[in-house]
Amino acid sequence: MMHVYTYPPQRMWPQLLARPVSDDRAIETVVTEILKHVQREGDAAIRRYVERFDGVLLHSFEVSGSELQALADQVDPKLREAIECAHKNIERFHRAQLRPDIYVETLPGVQCWRRAVPIERVGLYIPGGTAPLFSTLLMLATPARIAGCDEIILCTPSGGVQRLHPALAFAALLTGVDRVFTIGGAQAIGAMAFGSASVPSVDKIFGPGNKYVTEAKQLVSRYGVAIDLPAGPSEVAVIADDSCDPHYVAADLLSQAEHGRDSQVLLVSDSERVIRETLAEIKRQLPLLPRRTIAEAALASSRAILVQSVAEGLELLDRYAPEHLIIACREDERLAAQVQNAGSIFLGNYSPESAGDYASGTNHTLPTGGYARAYSGASLDAFMKYITVQKLSLPGLTTLSDAIIPMAEAEGLRAHANAVRLRIGEEMP
Repeated sequence: MMHVYTYPPQRMWPQLLARPVSDDRAIETVVTEILKHVQREGDAAIRRYVERFDGVLLHSFEVSGSELQALADQVDPKLREAIECAHKNIERFHRAQLRPDIYVETLPGVQCWRRAVPIERVGLYIPGGTAPLFSTLLMLATPARIAGCDEIILCTPSGGVQRLHPALAFAALLTGVDRVFTIGGAQAIGAMAFGSASVPSVDKIFGPGNKYVTEAKQLVSRYGVAIDLPAGPSEVAVIADDSCDPHYVAADLLSQAEHGRDSQVLLVSDSERVIRETLAEIKRQLPLLPRRTIAEAALASSRAILVQSVAEGLELLDRYAPEHLIIACREDERLAAQVQNAGSIFLGNYSPESAGDYASGTNHTLPTGGYARAYSGASLDAFMKYITVQKLSLPGLTTLSDAIIPMAEAEGLRAHANAVRLRIGEEMP
C-alpha cells in the first residue's frame, strides 16, 4: 500500500519525489551486442533474436495485407466502433495542429519564411507483452498520416501462431500504416535504425517499450536516427482537495498502477480525510482487478502526501513534473494555468487519465521521469521538421550589412564579412 507522509518540510521534497534509479549497465551491454549483430548481419540476426526472445521462428517478418485484413475482420464490432471513435477524436485534435507557413519581411528587401516538411519515413514500435497497445498505435500513426509522412513502418512482437493481435491489425489498417513487421525488442529498434533486406531503415523511431527497447532507442540515436523522447515507467500524480470524490481518485491511482510494477503513483492533498478515504477505497477496489498483483507492486513504492494547502501541493508537483497530472480540485482551470511542468493535465472529477489514454483526442505518448520539464508529448510537430528560408534583395542586403559586417569582424570571421562586402561593392580589407 502507499506510504503516507504528513506535512513534509520542503527539505524532504527531493527525497519524496525521487524516482527509482536502476543500474542499467548490464542492459546496455546486452543491447549493444544485439544492435551490433543486427547492423552487421541484418535479417539473420533479427531472425535469431526473435527466436531466442519470443520463441518464434519467422520465415517472413512482414505481415501481408491479406493477413492484416483477415485479422482485422476478427475484431468484435463493439471494439471496432470504440477504436473508430477514438481514431476520429485523435484525428480531429491533431489535424487542428496544422499550421500555415510563416512569412515575415524583417526589413525592406529581407524576406524570411519557414516551411513545414513531414519526416519522410517513421518507425513505430508497439509493445506486445502483457497488453497489445493498439491505442498507442492510434496515437502515433494518426498524426504521422496527417503530417504526410511518406512511409509509416510498424514493428511489434510476434504473437506466435496468430502473428498479430487482431485489434492491432485493425488499427494499422484504419490509420494507414504502410508496412507491418512482427519483430519485437531491441532487435526491432535495430532493424528500423539500420535497415535490413526485409526491413527499411527509418528517419525517426517512436513508441514505448521495456528497458531493452528504451536502451536500444537511446543507443541508435547516436547513429543519426532520431527518437521521440526519453521514456521510463509510466506515472500519474493526483492533487485533490475536499471537493473530490475519493472513489474516483482511487480508481485513477489504480488505473496507473496496473500499467506495470515500476509505475509511479503519487497522491497529494490538503485534506487528511481525502487521503484516508482514498486509501480505504484502493483497498476495496484492488482485489477486483485482474492485474492486482502488478498494481500492488507499484503501490508499494508510491506515496500519499498531506500538504498545508493546494498551492503548496501544486508547487511540490511542479518539481516532480509528472507524466499525467489530475487536478481534482475547485477552480481546476485556474490551477492548471499555474502548472509549468506536466505531460498532460486532467481537470475535475470527470476527466480520468483513461480518457486521454484512449479516446478524448489528446496524445498519450508523454514525457516521463521528470522530462516534462523540457519535453512535450507526441503531437503533429513530432512528425514534422521545419526549414527556414530567406531571400534578400541587393538593397535589403546593403541595409543589413551594417549589422552583419561588424558582427562577423568582432567574431574574427573575416570571410563571413567578405561574402557581404563583395555583393554590395565594398573593398575587402
